[in-house]
Amino acid sequence: MEIALLVISILLIVIVLLQSGKAEDAAKIISGGNSDLFSQRKERGAELVITRITFILGFLFFAICLISSFM
Repeated sequence: MEIALLVISILLIVIVLLQSGKAEDAAKIISGGNSDLFSQRKERGAELVITRITFILGFLFFAICLISSFM
């Protein structure tokens, strides 16, 4: 169980690092400079696949952690 958790966590780190930044400037994130930052952005192609893989890996990580806490 620990090996699966380790593999999923490494894959999750790698896939998050592959995602493109959705903000042009880090200061906009901190200060909230643009309120409609994500409203006009639609994911397509590889970006959509990476987002879905991130969601699946995150869910698997959460589920394995939850299951291993009861064992």
